[in-house]
Amino acid sequence: MYYYFIIALQAYCIYHLFKNRNPYYWVFAILFLPLIGSIIYLITQVYNKRDANKIQDNIVSIINPTKRIKDLEKKLKFSETYQNRVNLADAYLENGDFKNAIPHYLDALNDNLQNDLYATKQLIECYFNVEAYDNVILYAENIKDSSEFLKSKSQFFYGLALEKLGRLEKAEANLKQIDIRYSFYDERFILAKFLLNRNKTEEAKTILDDIYMESQNMTKQNQRIYRTTIVEVEKLKNSL
Repeated sequence: MYYYFIIALQAYCIYHLFKNRNPYYWVFAILFLPLIGSIIYLITQVYNKRDANKIQDNIVSIINPTKRIKDLEKKLKFSETYQNRVNLADAYLENGDFKNAIPHYLDALNDNLQNDLYATKQLIECYFNVEAYDNVILYAENIKDSSEFLKSKSQFFYGLALEKLGRLEKAEANLKQIDIRYSFYDERFILAKFLLNRNKTEEAKTILDDIYMESQNMTKQNQRIYRTTIVEVEKLKNSL
């Protein structure tokens, strides 16, 4: 049992390392000092009070990625509540299984007793990832007057869907809403490339300059998370 625990702990640490783009030298510590290296990695790179309750679940998910989904399926079968259905849909979405998530969000939207804003926003993300752009636009326009839609990822997906369908002016207006300082770095990089494709070079350069400047003042955690984006921003900025 001890052996399997160590393997699971190493697997989680390596998964976290690559997901968050942490320095690769940690791999050697985790592999060659299995218990001590993993514990040091957890303490220095992972652990905080907010994450503490997630670590055990994440380790189990790596050993058996479908376990959480199967548990939530059983829970929904036992009690078909709005929350159980949304929890299962969320698990599918997190697992990248958008096609299985969509029917559950749609069923959740049929529950008239619940606020459907959350399920609609999740559905927008799913439809974008399966390239159902007409549906992205349909559901986005159902909630576009909500304050929670404005300057959100849902509005960004809406803008990208409009771009895919050639509605460029409206796409630009919505994509620009995500241009908020010290946030949405990946989305703003996409916005900059969108503007370059429309020959709006100066506007694109301003966004790239802002992201690069902000990157100099990021926390170490954000620098790890957005390292690839920052590198790509710098490359594109220097090429203009």
